[in-house]
Amino acid sequence: MRMAYRMGVVAVSLALSAGAAFYGAQGAPELTEAANAFLASLDPDQSARVRFDFEDEERLNWHFIPRERNGLPLKEMRPHQQSLVQAMMAAALGTEGVIKAATIISLEDVLRQIEAANPRFDRDPELYFVSIFGEPSNEGTWAWRLEGHHLAVNVTMRNGRVLASSPMFMGSNPAEVLDGPRAGLRALGADEDRARELLNALDAGQRETAVIMDTAPRDIVTGNALDASIEGGPAGLAASEMTPPQLEMLRALIGEYTGRMAAVVAGDTWDAIEDAGFDNVHFAWAGGAGRGEGHYYRVEGPTFLIEYDNVQNRNNHVHSVFRDFRNDFGGDTLRAHYAAFHTAAAE
Repeated sequence: MRMAYRMGVVAVSLALSAGAAFYGAQGAPELTEAANAFLASLDPDQSARVRFDFEDEERLNWHFIPRERNGLPLKEMRPHQQSLVQAMMAAALGTEGVIKAATIISLEDVLRQIEAANPRFDRDPELYFVSIFGEPSNEGTWAWRLEGHHLAVNVTMRNGRVLASSPMFMGSNPAEVLDGPRAGLRALGADEDRARELLNALDAGQRETAVIMDTAPRDIVTGNALDASIEGGPAGLAASEMTPPQLEMLRALIGEYTGRMAAVVAGDTWDAIEDAGFDNVHFAWAGGAGRGEGHYYRVEGPTFLIEYDNVQNRNNHVHSVFRDFRNDFGGDTLRAHYAAFHTAAAE
């Protein structure tokens, strides 16, 4: 049985079972426990590949494209170790996040079939890599990463709490499966539909403000940058200029992204958004408004950035990301990295 299927069934069943309160709703101590159980299962060679110092440059070496990666791939784990990875996923992502992640991973099999006549990459649902930075503990700081094509989950822990669940990237190629037994599957369909619903609910004046470009960019603007800020600050239509029904649509759109986090992390993220003033959140759109047309949107507030882009492969290839301006990669540790390395390099 392929790993894609096991992750789609076993991991989701973990999150949906009676143990969901243990794995998904709490998130922080459970991730520490699951990470230590995983580490205890490894042989010395596997452990050496998984473990990094918290300060190691590798922690900031993230991307969402097919490429060579460090860490330990699912492909080189035994079944019980893969099950422990699923437990870490459930603790870090909660139910909705696990479902999305497992579906994204399973699309590697679809891509293999689409590209069979002219393969460009090794499309393998087991080429997703686990890395642990520092010592998993409810005291001190450590981090966990799961990364592969179209999936990058970065969780930073401090003193038994999740300090950051970002950058969190999820993509989908194809955005909609067009042929075969899985035709119609849209791994990130709600991300597109909720944004278009909001766009279509705007009046002419609001829409003129919200649409920042007639043509969508080729990809998310921030890419895999360590600095998630976009020059010029928030663009588009401010929440303060929306009607109550439109505001509910905007909240539902943001909820598609916070819903990928463990419940306690999502709650903290929403608290930060509200404390910074929801009126300051902006919604921006670029490109066509109809299904099948290339399009891009972003939602930005004082504490966060969401980007979504669907223009590649004939407008059937999604990239989406959630960034936390306060705590990407742990916030303080990332700023320390810039101070120590980038200042020195400039000098």
